[in-house]
Amino acid sequence: MEQAPRDPERQLQPAPLEPLGHLDAGLQSAVGEEAEVARDESPGEGTMTENNFWLKKIEISVSEAEKRTGRNAMNMQETYTAYLIETRSVEHTDGQSVLTDSLWRRYSEFELLRNYLLVYYPHIVVPPLPEKRAEFVWHKLSADNMDPDFVERRRIGLENFLLRVASHPILCRDKIFYLFLTQEGNWKETVNETGFQLKADSRLKALNATFRVKNPDKRFTELKHYSDELQSVISHLLRVRARVADRLYGVYKVHGNYGRVFSEWSAIEKEMGDGLQSAGHHMDVYASSIDDILEDEEHYADQLKEYLFYAEALRAVCRKHELMQYDLEMAAQDLASKKQQCEELATGTVRMFSLKGMTTKLFGQETPEQREARVKVLEEQINEGEQQLKSKNLEGREFVKNAWADIERFKEQKNHDLKEALISYAVMQISMCKKGIQVWTNAKECFSKM
Repeated sequence: MEQAPRDPERQLQPAPLEPLGHLDAGLQSAVGEEAEVARDESPGEGTMTENNFWLKKIEISVSEAEKRTGRNAMNMQETYTAYLIETRSVEHTDGQSVLTDSLWRRYSEFELLRNYLLVYYPHIVVPPLPEKRAEFVWHKLSADNMDPDFVERRRIGLENFLLRVASHPILCRDKIFYLFLTQEGNWKETVNETGFQLKADSRLKALNATFRVKNPDKRFTELKHYSDELQSVISHLLRVRARVADRLYGVYKVHGNYGRVFSEWSAIEKEMGDGLQSAGHHMDVYASSIDDILEDEEHYADQLKEYLFYAEALRAVCRKHELMQYDLEMAAQDLASKKQQCEELATGTVRMFSLKGMTTKLFGQETPEQREARVKVLEEQINEGEQQLKSKNLEGREFVKNAWADIERFKEQKNHDLKEALISYAVMQISMCKKGIQVWTNAKECFSKM
């Protein structure tokens, strides 16, 4: 019996891969080759070889934020914030320390860097930037993006972004990232010369692929649902925290009334006056302590916000996989159609309700020479289509392999970071409660001495 022909659409699904926890030797080699390609494609002098590659041996910090005024692309005056990036080598190859290098960057330049990384490394969960405008604020916090407290938190977030990229096994090797840290002038031009904007996938095309892909990878579908749920859970957590901060701030500040009342009371008492005055002082200290407490809480909230934005980075990887899968399916469908046309021409059978059938009825049959010429063209197109399908299949398998390796790396990072953040937040709450107990213990001693 003849073996039934394989359904071309069944060839689209990448072979199932076991979840990868760490980069194996083969993948590490592929990663190294990809990094070399990225560096070779990037314009500029020199290459990033292992001999002069030093990003893992430097300290990176965003040390200052400065308010500036200038002209934008529309020649209109604008106010913006610039951030000072400092890089310092921990130790040179000859054992001598290297002087600190520094340059200024705007938030928009950080955005340009990240957009470039998203295009050139679609299989990587690219670290997110801190929020451009304050979200999940409670009443005491300003939503103004020029507010000094917000600018300071964003400075910390931008530093964290650079450290995330610098510690990534693949992103840290990128030459554009290296130039971002070292080349202040003409850096934007250097990035734009890579042509990454032309390689970016359109949102409409991505949306189309989401709804029309026929054989989605179950793992990426589940990951996409998980990222949606993670974003929802963290959003609710941040809203609850903002409401608690509002009420806690009010409770603490109301305790300041104790201090005022005890102070007024002490003025009319002789024997009890000193005790009341001291107790009032402790209440004032308690009321003012909430400002530092909630300022510390904002740092923990920012850690949660980072993973709120990481959810979108996960979805970006999933969308890229859907696009590749959709292109693969379209290529297989086009190949199957051409094979059918070639078969019809070779056998002389024509479907009555096809375009070819209608053309034949209107204009008559083709001559043998015309049919032979068309068969030859179709055979060339089929051969080319088979090569493209094979290439897309290999590309898809490699994407899944690399993407899943990075997703596993991200999961380990996420579990560690969120665990540490939640534990630290709980410790801070315990410390806050102990300070409240100490304040009332001190007040009790003051009352006992009256």
